[in-house]
Amino acid sequence: MKSKTGVLLVNLGTPDSPSVSDVRKYFFEFLNDPRVIDLPWLLRKILVNIIIVPFRSPKSANIYKQLWTENGSPLLIYGKKVKEMLQNELGSEYDVELAMRYRNPSMDAVLEKMRKKQYEKLIIIPMFPQYASASAGSVIEKAMKIISKWWVIPEIKFTGQFYDNEDFINSFVEIAKKYNIDEFDHILFSYHGLPVRQVDKVYIDGKKCSVHNCENEITEDNKFCYKAACYATSRLLAEKLNISKDKYTVCFQSRLDKNWLEPFTDKIIIQKAKENAKKLLVFSPAFVSDCLETIVEIGIEYQKLFNEHGGEKIQLVESLNEHPMWIKTLKNLILKECGN
Repeated sequence: MKSKTGVLLVNLGTPDSPSVSDVRKYFFEFLNDPRVIDLPWLLRKILVNIIIVPFRSPKSANIYKQLWTENGSPLLIYGKKVKEMLQNELGSEYDVELAMRYRNPSMDAVLEKMRKKQYEKLIIIPMFPQYASASAGSVIEKAMKIISKWWVIPEIKFTGQFYDNEDFINSFVEIAKKYNIDEFDHILFSYHGLPVRQVDKVYIDGKKCSVHNCENEITEDNKFCYKAACYATSRLLAEKLNISKDKYTVCFQSRLDKNWLEPFTDKIIIQKAKENAKKLLVFSPAFVSDCLETIVEIGIEYQKLFNEHGGEKIQLVESLNEHPMWIKTLKNLILKECGN
């Protein structure tokens, strides 16, 4: 009898509810991860547990209430649907599971369930197209810590990033076809921001990201740089969609301070409004599921910002969510890892 292969999809996570207490629990777990806030232990504990979590949770809970649906968090809803659809596509030779890096379903609980299945092969896919230590790196580290305690450790494959995967790019292109790009004054490719110091840490040559031409090429030196991968994804999408270089901007959202990757999405939105742009089309290709950053930050907060400065419409290009081409992308990534 042929042994099954275990497949684990892992996304970032979501509070269990938009209540202040559940948002507080989520932030506590998320922000205490040293890969997310890479400060010395004591400084991180003071910053997170005394300042950020107590003061930010009530405000963020109100924002999560704008996101929440009658069925719960969109990130988790889409994740469950993708798991189901992918299981149907792969068939009985595979077991597909879903976990979140922070909160539920937890990696600890899901991997314990998978341990009992005694798979010969385990494929783990962090659901982040562009590698960052704070996202895919954290998932991989957590998985290795858990699995290292197993008595029987199967063959394990990780998909570290897929920013240039043709199926992934084509999935976003297919979704974008519902919009007439010529009707928009400018296109934004908006990615989740990171502290500059975190991308600088990628380079073993000791030089900073800023000297590696990440905006224009992928090289041996910058192939794991988040910024370089974001620009590469944007170039591939622009090429497929016939968007000229002067018609689009790569930018970074969700910043916490000025020392994060630039240009900042909100500043670009204000700039474009002042240049008399009335309609912006926004892609967010760092996210494979619509979530707080796409639905609320782009769809509501940036729309308001654009209106305040004279713009009219920000149109978000929906994320991959449960699109059949995204399921095909995941299936092909898994079959490749299995040598098929």
